[in-house]
Amino acid sequence: MVTDGSRTGVGEEDRPSIGPSPPGGLMDVLAVAAVVIDASGRIVLWSPQAEELMGYRASEVLGRPAVRTLVPPEYRDRALKLFAEVMAESSGAWAGVFPIRHRDGGVRLLEFRNMRLTDDRGDPYALGLATDQGTVRQVEREVALSTRVVAQSPIGVAVFDTRLRTVSVNPALGDIAGLPPHARLDRSVRHILPFVDPDTAESVMRDVLRTGTPLRDQAVLGRPAGDPDHEHAWNLSYFRLESAGGDVLGLTVALRDITQQHEAATEAARARERLTTIADATARIGTTLDLEQTARELADAVVPRLADVAAVDILEDVLEHRGGPGEASGPPVFRALALAEAGPTEAARAADPVGEAARYGTDRLVARCVATGAPVRVPRVRPADLALIARDAESARLLDRAGLHSYLAVPLIARGTVLGALDLKRIGNPEPFDEDDIVLARELAGRAAISIDNARWYQRERATALTLQRSLLPQLPEPQPGLEIAYRYQPAGAASEVGGDWFDVIPLAGGRTALVVGDVMGSGVTAAATMGQVRTTIRALAHLHLEPDGILRSVDRSSTGLEQSIATCLYAVYDPATGECRLASAGHLPPVLARPGQPAQLLDLPTGAPLGVGTVPFHSTAVRLRPDDELVLYTDGLVEVRGQDIDERLALLRELLTPGAGLQETCDRLLRALRHPDHHDDIALLIARITRP
Repeated sequence: MVTDGSRTGVGEEDRPSIGPSPPGGLMDVLAVAAVVIDASGRIVLWSPQAEELMGYRASEVLGRPAVRTLVPPEYRDRALKLFAEVMAESSGAWAGVFPIRHRDGGVRLLEFRNMRLTDDRGDPYALGLATDQGTVRQVEREVALSTRVVAQSPIGVAVFDTRLRTVSVNPALGDIAGLPPHARLDRSVRHILPFVDPDTAESVMRDVLRTGTPLRDQAVLGRPAGDPDHEHAWNLSYFRLESAGGDVLGLTVALRDITQQHEAATEAARARERLTTIADATARIGTTLDLEQTARELADAVVPRLADVAAVDILEDVLEHRGGPGEASGPPVFRALALAEAGPTEAARAADPVGEAARYGTDRLVARCVATGAPVRVPRVRPADLALIARDAESARLLDRAGLHSYLAVPLIARGTVLGALDLKRIGNPEPFDEDDIVLARELAGRAAISIDNARWYQRERATALTLQRSLLPQLPEPQPGLEIAYRYQPAGAASEVGGDWFDVIPLAGGRTALVVGDVMGSGVTAAATMGQVRTTIRALAHLHLEPDGILRSVDRSSTGLEQSIATCLYAVYDPATGECRLASAGHLPPVLARPGQPAQLLDLPTGAPLGVGTVPFHSTAVRLRPDDELVLYTDGLVEVRGQDIDERLALLRELLTPGAGLQETCDRLLRALRHPDHHDDIALLIARITRP
């Protein structure tokens, strides 16, 4: 709207105004011509638009008969009849299309609106308003097309004036807003777009009105009045409306529903997230054969991506290898192995403490999960559900205060056996667990269950091997003549299996003592059993008064046929009467001799080949020992570390030996300094000090 020829400011109230209209309006497009004819049929008024439309100047037509001047001869009778109808008081009007002769001789079809007029004396006149028929039809088509397109378009469209009040709302947007047709006009933004923040939307609209810069495809989410149970997504665009003269008329809001595309993109993003979660979990879960660590890795992998609180519970019967659910009578007993939380929450306090066992009734959801081997999901937790989720009434109150709203338990199944359950809770995540979450949780639980099952079987075998190995190792040896003895044995760390390391102290005739240390290649029960056979053979041969090389040669021959027959061994015999120590090695690391006041040294012995190789001779070496000398025998687990030079490690071993210190203290010092935090091999250590007679 224009006042005094200037553009109206954005946001001004519409009010009546007087002034020229800018060119280019609808009247200008139609170029409506005005012609006045008196009762005798003569032209008495001729507008400039008439001259433009029909080509005649006013001087050429004024005062002349209209029919003879403007109408082709073949249509003059019809024109006279129509003129009479218009001039008759009973009708006084006619509208339609009539041919007119143009000044250039051609014929034009014009759209007419004719009506009877009277002046102040009562004299009648005929007023004819005319425009080109083609122009009228073009405008009609454009108006009809735009009106029909907007009305039938699935895109919601609203037109606001400069006050941001609606002047037009199409049915699509009206239905989204939940407004009946009679209540769609003169409405504010908050009524037409109830799912957007009205203050923000009005600010954006005023910027578009002020600058003329459109804002396209602004993504918004909301629940329309016509479908309040489902969230929809739209692209929202704002465009300023201007007249042909540049006057600001208002703005248009277009709302395009992109719910399907949004859901597809969301699902694709969720699928990518699930694949990422599975990939990350695959890399993180099962890095060791430690049962508790594997359970922690599973719990950490699902928090916070899948749940806010996750617990891994294993059936006690399965853990103790007493069968699975259904094979034992009574309610199942669970042992909590891991708990992870996205942030501090009372829900974590409601969970079973890690390491503790708990017995639950068969009606509890996690018990139902392991009994059926199927997931149990509670999309929206109600107060009555808390008693079936929590371990007791206090835990139920904690879960309620924490805001638990969705629950999922997934069985841990490996090789057809239900091991336990993955217990998932949502608190901060507002979405309930859905079917996709079940698929993801089952995938993660299935992968983790294999690792957990491997870990529990490994622990069983490791415990068996360790028990066997410890039973085969000597207990605290009796004091031997001329010797003070200390020893240590440490099995491999949790990331590896028990090996076949051993040591032995064998009393011999004449006050002599045999000192033995060895290592059967391999690990597990088989290695421990082989170690026991080799140790027993050496003890039997030791009493035959054979030289150390003869002992090793005989053991080498007897090793043929053993399942794991390759072993290194160092065999030494000390005679306190002569002070002589005779040693032989079968591929073993050399012993260390530490003397007071001198640097410790590696004894230079013929290395020989490991037992079980065969055909390689063994040799005995004699070493004279003095009182307070210390002879250190060990297996490779003490000094061999992946990525470190063995010579440097042996040098460190020699530096750590301080003759004169307590042997027990020396053993502990060597283990603290040399044992790797994640050692992958057994360690056997035997130290013998020569005592004074």
